[in-house]
Amino acid sequence: MSIDPKKLLEKAFFFNDKVVQNRRELHRNAETGFDIPITLEFVRNELDKAGIKWDNCGRSGIIAVVGGKRSGKTFMLRADMDGLPVKEESGETFSSSNGNMHACGHDMHTAMLIGAARLLKEYENEINGTVKLMFQPAEELFEGSEDMIQAGLLENPHVDAALMIHVVSPISLETGTVVVSAPGISAPGADYFTIDIQGKGCHGSMPNTGVDPITAAARIITGLQEISARELAMGEKAVITVGSVKAGNAANVIPDTAQLKGSIRTFDDNVRNFVIKRIEEISSGIASAFRCTAKTCLDGGCPSLLNDKALSECVEKYASELLGKEKALSAAAMGGSGASGSEDFAFVSRQVPSIMLALAAGHPKDGFCYPQHHPMVRFDEEALPTGCAVYAYTAMRWLEEN
Repeated sequence: MSIDPKKLLEKAFFFNDKVVQNRRELHRNAETGFDIPITLEFVRNELDKAGIKWDNCGRSGIIAVVGGKRSGKTFMLRADMDGLPVKEESGETFSSSNGNMHACGHDMHTAMLIGAARLLKEYENEINGTVKLMFQPAEELFEGSEDMIQAGLLENPHVDAALMIHVVSPISLETGTVVVSAPGISAPGADYFTIDIQGKGCHGSMPNTGVDPITAAARIITGLQEISARELAMGEKAVITVGSVKAGNAANVIPDTAQLKGSIRTFDDNVRNFVIKRIEEISSGIASAFRCTAKTCLDGGCPSLLNDKALSECVEKYASELLGKEKALSAAAMGGSGASGSEDFAFVSRQVPSIMLALAAGHPKDGFCYPQHHPMVRFDEEALPTGCAVYAYTAMRWLEEN
């Protein structure tokens, strides 16, 4: 092992003030989706300062490379950059005031990858191969990763393996603890759907002269829950959520139409396809029974995230070397069954061997009590140097051994 993990970790802590400063600047300027001009300018400027060449990739992505002075493979590190359309109520002195919020910690990810880029630049002559940096937009839309792949993300140079880190708050683990995903699926696939129900409007006092789409919509909502309750085996997991119901504007009018919007979470591709098929069949059948018609449309999503077995074993070893076994945990050893939130890094995982890491960034005993995507969520910045070091060390060690 040519890289001294203790020395690298010390360097990460030495850089930490700058990483914290970067994180706060990103946080107070939270942007969403592909529309992230302030964030993009900031990342580009920081890479320029570090002497790292970068290129645009896709609609709003950035790729950069470090190393390449020695022949070898390419290891990719990913950070997502987008926030959520959530009005912040965290009380942080650096809170966003533009109506958007980094309520999922993507500002932490971006700051850590910039920090890792600085570390990698210092070790550039020792890197056996190339480290590619992926700064991704629109993760919350499940669109940014696929957009970058279609724009050539995984080529020039060809990516041989990839890693992502996601901070977690609140979590009952010491801040800076890393949990390495077990081989197999760690995050479910996600699909969004819209069901448009067509009826016939009429006066509320004369329902017999119309066809009520609201009645059909109500029965469809309850009918969809029977898929999980009665049509899937005990080990087949699926969550079907109807999160939006829209119909009518007046209390005394039966409207022409109703609309339902929802989401599906599944771990297995066969279950995913079955659930989609049944949503379409149930919606159409119930609507017909109530003299309406229903059209179901899929509105995008992502597959489940697949963790490579060999990479999982390697990364667990590297994390232990860097942090010690007490702060480098295995999801398999902890009996974990994967996260419930979906992750569009899944598109990368279906193309190259990939691994997902969780980084503890907020213990409830320290006052980090609100869940991610909540307007009052906070993240413990003490996790930042660990994230920088794990990014950089994992990439260099994997390239050293492969």
